[in-house]
Amino acid sequence: MDMLQTGTDYAQRRGQIEHYFDRTAMQAWEQLTSTAPVGRIRATVRAGRDRMRQTLLDWLPADLHGARILDAGCGTGALAMEAARRGAHVVAIDLSPSLVEVAVRRVAQHLDTFDNGGHIDFRSGDFTDVQLGEFDHVVAMDSLIHYGAADAVRVLDGWSRRTRGSLLFTFAPSNALLATMHAVGRLFPRGDRAPAIEPVAERTLRRMLATDDGLALWANGRSQRVKSGFYTSQAMELLRP
Repeated sequence: MDMLQTGTDYAQRRGQIEHYFDRTAMQAWEQLTSTAPVGRIRATVRAGRDRMRQTLLDWLPADLHGARILDAGCGTGALAMEAARRGAHVVAIDLSPSLVEVAVRRVAQHLDTFDNGGHIDFRSGDFTDVQLGEFDHVVAMDSLIHYGAADAVRVLDGWSRRTRGSLLFTFAPSNALLATMHAVGRLFPRGDRAPAIEPVAERTLRRMLATDDGLALWANGRSQRVKSGFYTSQAMELLRP
């Protein structure tokens, strides 16, 4: 498979992420992304993720018939299902085969809702694989936040060369409150901790995007920050001119 050329840091972090979501905390994430009862802190994270997912879905066209979408870091498939209900053909990929298995089981329970031509092609692997093809829209919800800003921009650059419409992604905004919350998070049991999040200031990220060869011509679209307890993430939209 042809993968985006990234540095050693990217490959090492990718391995950590795969191990965490596929083995260390798979059951915790399966519960978090369900309707099962969770503790107070995880409830705020669930609420924040729900708001962020809805924000990204709202930025996609209401009618997605004939559109091909990449759900990069699909997790248990909630966003992919909603896009498919709008008629999209979704390539939903995640590093964790275990989470993809959960997604497949959940989709199987709702196949009757895909009555408008929508379809989901679930895969486990690296979302930079160029053999995934071309897309109308790419959505990466909280799947780039564990990588350094330079690697995240390289991933976006690779997608931009194969995307006709929009790139929708989230990043962890750098601020004092978020840094404090991350420090507190390190007190949690190791098995409950995700690989470190890599915060970046919005102006720094925008400057990096503006000087990237593949992304410099893309137009800045909407931006929306979601805060919910221990969950803080910011969505950004890039549009092909």
